Amino acid sequence: MVEMRHEQRQLWEGFFAQEARLWEPWMEKIDPLLEDEQLLERVHEALGKRHPLSRKRGRKQTPAEVVLRLLVLKHVRNWSYQILEREARANVVYRKFTRIEARKVPDAKTMARQCQALGPEVVQQIHRRLVEIAQEKKVVRGRQLRVDTTVVETNIHYPTDSSLLGDGVRVLTRTMQKITALTGEGGTRLRNRLRGVGRRVMQIARTSRSKGAQVEEKLKQGYRKLLTATRKVANQAKRFREEIATGVKRAHGKQRAVLSGLRQELETTIPREQQVIRQTRARVLRGNAHAPDKLLSLFEPSTEVIRKGKASRPNEFGKMVQIQEGENGIVTAYEVFEKRPSDSDLLAPAVEKHREQFGRVPQLVAADAGYYSAAQERKVEEMGVPRISVPSRSTRSAERRKHQKKRWFKRGQKWRTGVEGRISVLKRRQGLNRCRYRGPDGMHRWVGFGVIANNLINIGTFLARPPSG
Repeated sequence: MVEMRHEQRQLWEGFFAQEARLWEPWMEKIDPLLEDEQLLERVHEALGKRHPLSRKRGRKQTPAEVVLRLLVLKHVRNWSYQILEREARANVVYRKFTRIEARKVPDAKTMARQCQALGPEVVQQIHRRLVEIAQEKKVVRGRQLRVDTTVVETNIHYPTDSSLLGDGVRVLTRTMQKITALTGEGGTRLRNRLRGVGRRVMQIARTSRSKGAQVEEKLKQGYRKLLTATRKVANQAKRFREEIATGVKRAHGKQRAVLSGLRQELETTIPREQQVIRQTRARVLRGNAHAPDKLLSLFEPSTEVIRKGKASRPNEFGKMVQIQEGENGIVTAYEVFEKRPSDSDLLAPAVEKHREQFGRVPQLVAADAGYYSAAQERKVEEMGVPRISVPSRSTRSAERRKHQKKRWFKRGQKWRTGVEGRISVLKRRQGLNRCRYRGPDGMHRWVGFGVIANNLINIGTFLARPPSG
């Protein structure tokens, strides 16, 4: 049964109340903000949808208030669930902050499932409500807007063709071993090619680091042998899948559900491995490096290769994320793009989001040259934005160059650079350099909670400042 808060106080909770003085200043200020009814209702509704009868039956679950505060603490500190569980158990201050106090701390697996119950839409709603609270507290007023994009990488290894082929062979073989252990030796007999494929992958890696005129031909020979072995494993997995469907390989009782899950895993992995085979054959044997919808990971198939022009990291593997920032370091909006857009198409939509959030357009919009588009600038002007500080580096117009030398325009560009610092803080402090959650929904939740944690720290820091004058 899902609760909003813990209702009954424990005997020792008076002791925890005395430890509030050990909190950091920003924690003391955001503690009452996290008691907001609208925030808790959104979390409570999401947790109640885990099962049709979650609200009425079953043992009492972790209250919505505790779930929200645990997830906030996790992303503020950039901890794993295991570290969160350990620290919440051992630290009196964290017990008080998360409202656990003298009660039992949920284990890491339970907290992970509760986080998954809060989908991308719920996380967005929590973020919007916090921005509204920041607006009510006059932390952010919506008079200025700076915007930039960055890449949040998915949690994958560097995607070489040989390693992707090896990943597929390993996953398919492991699944077929589980099926054999479950159903016995009936039907197609499993042939384990893991050792041979592993040697081929290592051989290709050593050859690629060599120098000489024959390296390219040796790589092609190695890839041909690796592709042959991989194709045989994929064909064997197909036969396993068909034999499960026809009943040649069968299980009894409760094991039927397990066998059905293994078959579903084969149905998911086989098409991905076939796609890797096709793109490897096209790139290595035919010289076509521009395969459409290239698969970069069997485990995170939505990953894209993104080139941002960085000398140190020419290729980044993940998702494009846009960050919109207002005053006092408050991120007013964020977006994770399903497919990488052009930055020059994002300026007007960003201003429109700002208007929806604050009920008015900003007085100043600042972005880098990648956002410049004459059409987008006209749209923003038509919305009523008086000052748009977005430079055009390729302009030949003397009037445009004169416009970009105005004092307010230069000040806008100096202020714009702060969003790059904000992105750097999000990556270093909140872990937005690499997403640790799985799948597209996991990426949205990771970015959303990172932004929420950043905003809470900045709101608390602002409110904790001594009054001026």
